[in-house]
Amino acid sequence: MYSWAVQTLTSQDQSGDTDEPAPRAPSWLLTFLEVPRALSEATGLLPARSLLRNLPAGDGHAVLTLPGFLASDRSMRIVRSYLQTWGYRAYPWELGRNLGPSRHRDIEHLLDTRLHQVFDENGGKVSLVGWSLGGLLARELARRNPKLVRSVITLGSPIGDPRATNAWRLFEAVSGISVDEAQIRERIRQLRKPLRGIPMTAIYSRSDAVVSADIARMPPGRLVESIGIVASHFGMGFNPAVLFAIADRLRQHPTDWQPFEISGLRNLFYH
Repeated sequence: MYSWAVQTLTSQDQSGDTDEPAPRAPSWLLTFLEVPRALSEATGLLPARSLLRNLPAGDGHAVLTLPGFLASDRSMRIVRSYLQTWGYRAYPWELGRNLGPSRHRDIEHLLDTRLHQVFDENGGKVSLVGWSLGGLLARELARRNPKLVRSVITLGSPIGDPRATNAWRLFEAVSGISVDEAQIRERIRQLRKPLRGIPMTAIYSRSDAVVSADIARMPPGRLVESIGIVASHFGMGFNPAVLFAIADRLRQHPTDWQPFEISGLRNLFYH
């Protein structure tokens, strides 16, 4: 299990170039606005519900959702509800609360087993949608199982230096793993490399109060894109703009994948 942490929670900076300044955690001032902003985003689902429910249907492939740090499957019920509305087979991860990697729980093996279950049940590749730490787990799950994964979508996920978040101290307390351990910090280049043959979409917010946008977005590359939105960290799972982007991305077929188009009215919600 510890090997998972060595492979994923690493850092220097988002490009790997030590001459560039390291990303910083979001301002704590944003933290005080998280709850009211998240509630506002939830309220925004009401007028957007008709639009979201009438989006073009997908092809029915399986989608596995992975919740954020300390969250459970309940946190992504709305995401799964819309996935089902769009015709996908939506699956929870069924691993309880996401306590992240630790020295005592082989989360890597548990996730591999769950992915194989979903793949075998559907007979086809599975898309992964992960919120916050769940997105980091999804990315590494895809790296280990490229033949089983169709695409990866992350929502405000810390794919980089854990110190560029406001949750790293809590992570250390829960996991018993220090983010400064040498083996962890030497893996940044692998962590931020594209997934071979697997499209990846990183959805991030510059006003995220938990995870810096610098590590929530990815360096551009083939089959890699980052979509900027205006959202709180805790509200991403029910933000209408996020749900719209998820639907759009899942309709892309890996063999004919095109980046998310930002033009016209979309400029009001994405950057």
